[in-house]
Amino acid sequence: MSNALPPRDHDDRLPLRERKKLRTRQTLVDTALELFTERGFNGVTLDELCDAVEVSKRTFFRYFASKEDVAMAPTQDLWRAFLEDLETREPGGRPVLEMLQEALFAAMDRMTADGWAHRVLLTRQLAAATPSMDAHGLHFCHDTGRAALATLYRRLDLATPDDPRTRLAVDMLVAAFHCALDTWTAGPGTLTRAGLAAHVRDACAALPGSLTLTAGLRPPG
Repeated sequence: MSNALPPRDHDDRLPLRERKKLRTRQTLVDTALELFTERGFNGVTLDELCDAVEVSKRTFFRYFASKEDVAMAPTQDLWRAFLEDLETREPGGRPVLEMLQEALFAAMDRMTADGWAHRVLLTRQLAAATPSMDAHGLHFCHDTGRAALATLYRRLDLATPDDPRTRLAVDMLVAAFHCALDTWTAGPGTLTRAGLAAHVRDACAALPGSLTLTAGLRPPG
């Protein structure tokens, strides 16, 4: 079983076998999202999904660990690309949060597959209506945050893990992304990758102000 992110190389440059694997993986994702959207996540069995794609369950489990995993592949691919970028990104003397933001934007730039933004929208809509998907997403976010922290502590000269600032920087980035995703999903018109990236930039730009935000009580009446 492998949940690895598809390689950076364009499909045309890959060996035939790798291209076939990528097409099978993408077909599983597209078919799953189509069936889950039409019939509900719990209205489609794994056997039915595999039959629709004409693959065995054994083949399915080479790519994904569960129905939740295949349904959330579009956003999980983004965060795996983020972790890959973080492995090589130089800190350059700037704040860690800024470095993390740049890694996320670089990961979004890699999400060039046709229809990626639409798949993210379907995933978001399904997760909102499916408790098991929502729980799976929370678990994935937790694992991604831990992986990002491990990378930062391994590569950068940071204070001890007892210092909360590094974890808070990662948590703020994830929170900003989810805030942006909610705004983007609720927006009018065609939803695009560029539009999502713009919302993420706006959410990240609002982080400093959120730390100093004050407000009085609303007048009654």
